[in-house]
Amino acid sequence: MEKVTYTKTITAEQSRRTAAQFNWGNIVAILVPFPLVIFWFGASMVIYAMNRHHPVEKVGHYTQIAAYRFYFITGLLAATGAFIPGGRESLWYYAAVWGVGVLIMLPWSFYDLHRIRRDDWQDVEITVEEYVGNQDD
Repeated sequence: MEKVTYTKTITAEQSRRTAAQFNWGNIVAILVPFPLVIFWFGASMVIYAMNRHHPVEKVGHYTQIAAYRFYFITGLLAATGAFIPGGRESLWYYAAVWGVGVLIMLPWSFYDLHRIRRDDWQDVEITVEEYVGNQDD
């Protein structure tokens, strides 16, 4: 196998879009809570794992802040949901707790998206090493 080294450019636009991914997922998941919160909970872990250690440090920072917000809200919903009484009126309690989550999540997510848009993004060149060829050689 042969080791090949080359440079790759991560454009400012790619970095900006990547930094905004978690916030957009948060917004969609909180606006359509069932079943998207469940799916976003799983998908968010993948997005976080991919973007937290991005070559552009600001991408990781914005991802981390959005993740903290999402996991705080879902933890809050789970913790308070355990104490909601059963019966017909329980739907109103769930709606109230969800409303609190919306009031926390939406303004901060849109504020982050505004900050991401206004931030100074630069193209970044990274060095990539790959092994090419057949392993049997």
